[in-house]
Amino acid sequence: MEVARVFVPRGSFLMGTDDGAADEGPEHEVRLDAFWMDRTEVTNEQYAACVEAGACQTPSERSSSGRTNYYGNSRYAGFPVIFVSWQNARDFCEWAGGKLPTEAEWEYAARGPNSFNYPWGNDPQPDCSLLNFANCIGDTSISGNYPSGQSWVGALDMAGNVWEWTQDWFSGDYYELLSENTYDPQGPLDGTARVLRGGAWNSVTLVRSANRNGDFLPDYHLNNVGIRCVQER
Repeated sequence: MEVARVFVPRGSFLMGTDDGAADEGPEHEVRLDAFWMDRTEVTNEQYAACVEAGACQTPSERSSSGRTNYYGNSRYAGFPVIFVSWQNARDFCEWAGGKLPTEAEWEYAARGPNSFNYPWGNDPQPDCSLLNFANCIGDTSISGNYPSGQSWVGALDMAGNVWEWTQDWFSGDYYELLSENTYDPQGPLDGTARVLRGGAWNSVTLVRSANRNGDFLPDYHLNNVGIRCVQER
């Protein structure tokens, strides 16, 4: 299976923010080794190859918000797969030779060493030319359709289109437990919900790169949640 990936070099950044929601702070320095990340969100076509190989379960629904025939329809082969649980996402990434990103890996690939507010920088403010959000089109868009909104390493749709599962359990006070200059944090050892990142096609204010979504249990299947994988170098 052909997968386009971007290289995220070894480095450090300020993770989180002191100017956002309570669970986004305190801001703290994180160091990471280099890794590779999928350039786009996993598509219906890519996920179907995993199903065909017997390593993944079929999405729980074949529709999308406004399309009754979405998954399995060649017209939407290049659109992000949805209605996949956290376990489905982990199974796919393992089959593809990678894993789900940690919160730190995801946020570093989105924000970079300058810790930008959005993948494209601190300005301009989000609009429908930079990302698929705020019901600009009312549904998913083809993966990688917003090059002006790409991150510093060239990753696309890190804001908007679909939320992306991460490896980490969610804890609202987790950042408070981390020391400065933390190396490769792996998240809490346990929890109830898994963290989603990036916002979606129907998000308005949740597309900042520091935003953490801990509202969804691992077995949830939704029409605005998808997958992006990483590979360790």
